[in-house]
Amino acid sequence: MRDRGRVPSSWHDIALPESLDQLLPRVAQGDSQAFEQFYRHLSAPVFGLILRVLRDPAQSEEVAQEVFLELWRTATRYNAGQGSVRSWAMMIAHRRAVDRVRAAQASSERDTKAAQTDRTRDFDEVTDTVLGNLERQQVRACLDSLTDVQRESVRMAYYQGYTHREVSQLLDCPLGTIKTRLRDGLIRLRDCLGATS
Repeated sequence: MRDRGRVPSSWHDIALPESLDQLLPRVAQGDSQAFEQFYRHLSAPVFGLILRVLRDPAQSEEVAQEVFLELWRTATRYNAGQGSVRSWAMMIAHRRAVDRVRAAQASSERDTKAAQTDRTRDFDEVTDTVLGNLERQQVRACLDSLTDVQRESVRMAYYQGYTHREVSQLLDCPLGTIKTRLRDGLIRLRDCLGATS
């Protein structure tokens, strides 16, 4: 009859899986085999948590990779006084998932704001064009209300860039007369434009 208290000798050779508490110090020392076991312990719960937050399997896989990279890099900073290894890893996973959601929301808001800015800019450009056209039409109509000699003097002095003296010479008219025509023409233009605005 067998002694029930005895463990068969072949069982001594079976390695029991290590706990996260046993694996993390080895991970902190850069032990890649320990990290593989660490990953096997946590991959499903970490991925599951991230998937619940993101609801996108592809993004969840990316974030899970980022989480395990962070766990590998920060294993030396783990503080047992702040909770279990599992809760520490899950906290990092949750934080990374929430960061991804916030980044996506911020990106979406930037895109929306940029689209609104483009629409506003387009509207402003159209408004400026329309107003510019209306102003030009008003100026033309008011120019047409001047006498022929006033209109010709104003066009030469203000649209063609001639000085008063050059306008006087080109029109073969005394400088004082040109100045009077310009003054009277500008007064009529001001009154006309003031009446149409």
